[in-house]
Amino acid sequence: GALYSRKFTIDGEQISLQVQDTPFVSLEEDTDSICCQEQINRSIYWADGFVFVYSITDYESYRVMRPLHQHIRRIHPTANIPLLLVANKGDLLRARQVSSKEGLQLAAELGGSYHEVSARENGDGVAEAFRQLCQDVARVIGGCNGEKRRGLHLVRPKSPNMQDLKRRLKQALTSKGKSGTAL
Repeated sequence: GALYSRKFTIDGEQISLQVQDTPFVSLEEDTDSICCQEQINRSIYWADGFVFVYSITDYESYRVMRPLHQHIRRIHPTANIPLLLVANKGDLLRARQVSSKEGLQLAAELGGSYHEVSARENGDGVAEAFRQLCQDVARVIGGCNGEKRRGLHLVRPKSPNMQDLKRRLKQALTSKGKSGTAL
């Protein structure tokens, strides 16, 4: 569950994006409830938006989305928090187990937007999905008269080795070329 940070510009405004990778969410055996680590619950409390990612080649990863959304709604029962449903591995169409139609229906049901991407082959699709989520978050936060959600005074989690993550992120960004990224 690493925490990644990145700064970029959207519509002329400097944005600081923190992404908390929350692995190890799974369905409890023979139920539609999720089993997750406490770290995930802490991340849910401070999040301004959510990105749900499943693989089009793994129906079980898709099945986790509804219970995960229900879990978040228990923590934030009335909050209007933007949600992005991302179907990954769009390059593996022959191994598809989840149709685009199912993804679109689930996104509509959860009240979020839907993107089918291939993180391996098209980073632009991923960037566009995050750009849309950031715009949705800005719209929601802007509608709060400059105030963040009240009652959530939890400290954002810190990565156990933030210096190493910063170094690796910087390496990854510089290895892809020296051009600036503007989302």
